[in-house]
Amino acid sequence: MTPAAARSEAKRLLALSLQDGTVVPDRVAAVIEALARRHPGHELRPLLRAYLGAVRREVARAEARIEHAGPLSAEAAKAIAGHFSAALGRPIRPVAARNDALLAGFRVRVGDDVTDLSASGRLERLARSLA
Repeated sequence: MTPAAARSEAKRLLALSLQDGTVVPDRVAAVIEALARRHPGHELRPLLRAYLGAVRREVARAEARIEHAGPLSAEAAKAIAGHFSAALGRPIRPVAARNDALLAGFRVRVGDDVTDLSASGRLERLARSLA
């Protein structure tokens, strides 16, 4: 199986793994089980890699990874995720992680998009503008 064919098949398999736009673990398990029965071992590895990448990207699209410098309440995390849900038109769930290197503020990653509202990010942008 060529890499392009594996990616194409992985997209189709990802569609089977979704329910209401969300990756469902039981469906992922069923897809993997069906793949193991259908494909010989030499074809399975590239297909599983492509499928794993597709599943990871889809899961990342549904999460707002919030890095914060100070305390962040659950309500604030939900409000941030709610903002991104409204802006993107799909449900986004918050995943918070403390990062003291930010100094103050927060950085949010949803899929490949990053919104940096941290003090360290602002200082970095200021330093680049002065160079």
